[in-house]
Amino acid sequence: MAGSTPASLSADAAAPVVAAPRKSRPPTTPTGEAWRRFRHHRLAVASSVILILLIAVVTLGPFIWPVAINEIDFAAKLQGPSWAHPLGTDDLGQDLLARLIYGGRISLAVGLAAMVVAVVVGVLIGALAGMSTGWVDAALMWVTDLFLSLPLLPLLLLLTYLFRDSVKSVLGPEGGAFVLIVVVIGGLRWMQVARLVRAQFLSLREKEFVEAARALGASKPRLVIQHILPNALGPVIVAGTIDVAAAIIAESTLSFLGLGFPSDIPTWGSVLRDAKDYLDIAPHWVLFPGLAIFLAVITINFIGDGLRDALDPRRVL
Repeated sequence: MAGSTPASLSADAAAPVVAAPRKSRPPTTPTGEAWRRFRHHRLAVASSVILILLIAVVTLGPFIWPVAINEIDFAAKLQGPSWAHPLGTDDLGQDLLARLIYGGRISLAVGLAAMVVAVVVGVLIGALAGMSTGWVDAALMWVTDLFLSLPLLPLLLLLTYLFRDSVKSVLGPEGGAFVLIVVVIGGLRWMQVARLVRAQFLSLREKEFVEAARALGASKPRLVIQHILPNALGPVIVAGTIDVAAAIIAESTLSFLGLGFPSDIPTWGSVLRDAKDYLDIAPHWVLFPGLAIFLAVITINFIGDGLRDALDPRRVL
């Protein structure tokens, strides 16, 4: 009949519309979730690749480019990049590529070792303050604030100048310089880590899983090692990456000012120091060590940003 609706169409119209089920994300481990978050930070991923390549160059470079760092050739002094010297030469005709490879191992090793010192000291002080009450916590935080208020660069220069001769007489020129620089830089970079760890401990020690472990008879060291500290390491890892970059800059500053390693041992900072009088006639001498420092610091900072996003449970991607 005209104007009538077929029964099949009426039934279809009356039937409820069922939405297609949404695809749920498969469950992942905390490590897998952190890696997924990290991959979303493209600058961090690209920086990781660049940093790995930089570490590979300074580690494997002597086998690929076996040129002595102190080989003098006055006939080739202040030459620009060429096939014989890919990064050019200095005022003594020494190959800059070989010297930057050698200096890169020192600069990166100083950064990593100083970071370890800063993290260990900061975690110990922060954990002790976070698990204590009363005068112990107040005294440790007073010491931390005192170190934070001190001018870092003048104190770094003063301590290095005062103790360099005595340490080098015991451990040798290169070993003494390495130990002194690592201890001084790491010993002046632990305060931020200590404050982070203390804040994490103050928050975590009141959580239900910690109270449950305490009710089951767990001792205070066991609470710290097995329950609280593993859950407080996220911010510490991020702070550690920042400390590596800061330590590389500090070591380069000391070497540039002549308070770092001996003059016959090249580092990125000492190569810059030697090149400062030749900016006009040999710009390549300044460009390449400056670029190496820039790449190392900027990539480590971007990796720290990526780790911060990856280890932050409040961030949803």
